[in-house]
Amino acid sequence: MRASIIKIGNSNGVIIPSRVLKTLGLTEKSVVSMYFDADGITIKKAPPRAGWAEAAKKMRANEEDALLIPDVFEDEVLEEW
Repeated sequence: MRASIIKIGNSNGVIIPSRVLKTLGLTEKSVVSMYFDADGITIKKAPPRAGWAEAAKKMRANEEDALLIPDVFEDEVLEEW
C-alpha cells in the first residue's frame, strides 16, 4: 500500500485508510508504537496498558504506592455487607 506524507499543523503525517484501522481494531484515539531504522518506519498496535507493569514496579521500589484513600472508613459498617 502506498501513501503520501502530508502537512498536519506544524508536523507531517500519513493518512491511514479507515478499512485498515477497522481491520486492526484501531480508532483515531488509539495508542500505537512507532519504530524506525534506516529502512523505514513501522507502526504497531500498542498492547493495552503498555508499560504499566514497569511503572508499578518502579513506584513500589520508590515507596510511592501508598493508598490515597483508606480501604475502610472509620464509620463504615461492614456487617451490612
